Amino acid sequence: MRIVITGFAGFVSGYFIEYLEKNKIRSEILGIDINQSIRDYQNYEYSNVKFKQIDLLDTEVLEDLIYQFQPEYLLHLASYSSVGFSWKNPVLSFRNNINIFLNLMEIIRRISSSCRILSVGSAEEYGIFDETKLPLREEYPLQPLSPYAVARVSQENLSKVYSDGYGLDIIMTRSFNHIGPGQKDIFVISSFAKQLVDIKRGLKKEKKLITGDISIIRDFLDVRDVVDAYYKLLIDGQKGEVYNVCSGRGLQLSNIIDIFCSILNISVELEIDQGLIRPNENKIIFGANEKLKNTTGWENRIELNDSLRDIIEYWDGIV
Repeated sequence: MRIVITGFAGFVSGYFIEYLEKNKIRSEILGIDINQSIRDYQNYEYSNVKFKQIDLLDTEVLEDLIYQFQPEYLLHLASYSSVGFSWKNPVLSFRNNINIFLNLMEIIRRISSSCRILSVGSAEEYGIFDETKLPLREEYPLQPLSPYAVARVSQENLSKVYSDGYGLDIIMTRSFNHIGPGQKDIFVISSFAKQLVDIKRGLKKEKKLITGDISIIRDFLDVRDVVDAYYKLLIDGQKGEVYNVCSGRGLQLSNIIDIFCSILNISVELEIDQGLIRPNENKIIFGANEKLKNTTGWENRIELNDSLRDIIEYWDGIV
C-alpha cells in the first residue's frame, strides 16, 4: 500500500508503522509534518518510509509531493490536538486545523481523487449529553464546547462535503482519548505518570501531584488499539461514514491516579491547579464502539492496567 501520513512527527504515526511491520504489511510511506521527525525509519523490513518536512499550507510543494507519490491511502493525523491549547490560542488552533485539511482535500480532489482518506476527528465533537444518553453514539447530534471541538466538527462537515459533493473516498473517526508510552506530558495521563515517577525517584521535593479536575470521566484506549482501528477503517470502512474509536467504558481520573500509585507503591498529596480546569468542561465522555466492531471486526485487546504499566515504564526509562 502507498500511504501518506500527515502529522508524521506526532504520537500516533510511529505506532501505525510498527503495526504495519508487526502484521507484515508491505507499504510505501510518505510522512509529512511541519516539525522534524526524530524517529529512525530506515531499518524496517516491510515499510519503505520517506519523510518531508513541509507546511501543509504550502500548496505548491504539497501538490508536487502528492502528484509524485500518487497515494492509495491518506491517514490525516496532523492537528493541534490539545483542547487546552485551543482555549489559549483559539484563532491559531481553529485556522490551522481547518485550513490544513481543506488544502489537503483540494489537492487530493484535483490530482489523486481515487485516494482513500481517513479523517481523524475527536470525541470532543459530541459536547455534553445527559448520563442517561451514554454511551455516545455516532448518530447523536454534535454540540462542540471548545475551539478545538468546533474545528473538528468543521473538519467532519468538510469531509462529508468532499465525499458527497466531490465523490472523494473519505471515512471519518471520532477518536476518544488515546494513551500509551511516548505520549507528551501535556496530555493528562502522561502528565500524571511523569509526575508520579519523579516523585518515586525523589526528584520532586514535595509528594504532590498537580492535577486539574480529577472527577471527570473519560474513555481511554491504548494507542496500539487505536492504530489497529485506523488500519482496519482504511481497508474496510464505508465511504462517508463516521466511526467512534473508543474502549466503550469510562473511568474517572481519580481512579487512574489510584492505579498509578498502586503500580509505583507510593502515596501522594493532590494539588489542584485551577489553570488546568477548562471552561465548559464535559464531565463524562465515553462512547459506543459497536459500529466500528461490526464494520471491521476490530476488538480492543490491550487492558487499561497494561497500558498504564507501559506508560510508567516509559517515563521510568527517561533519564
